[in-house]
Amino acid sequence: MSVRRVMPDIRSEAFAESRDFYGLLGLEEVMNLGWVMTLASPSNPTAQVTFMRHDATAPVVPDMSVEVADVDAAYAAMRDSGAEIVHELRDEEWGVRRFFVRDPNGRVVNVLGHRI
Repeated sequence: MSVRRVMPDIRSEAFAESRDFYGLLGLEEVMNLGWVMTLASPSNPTAQVTFMRHDATAPVVPDMSVEVADVDAAYAAMRDSGAEIVHELRDEEWGVRRFFVRDPNGRVVNVLGHRI
């Protein structure tokens, strides 16, 4: 299994304040869909943090996201292991294929891959 990046997802209503605060550390806005905003380092684009008001298609805001090279294989591995799938595998209109799974600590992980 190849992991491309791991990032925290923070539930927030303070997008502008968060953008300003993390901007002091050098992070810049790279995506903003109104309900979700991602900041990244311009010198290391995989260093990211995401802020979410809610999730547009899922029942919960995840605690973290893990981008993998093969999301279908990751889904099959999690499902076959008996892990709790919180949000079924699906293609999203913003260009990702993803599912949510609960980890052993009760945290919800958004496992995703970008569609090409």
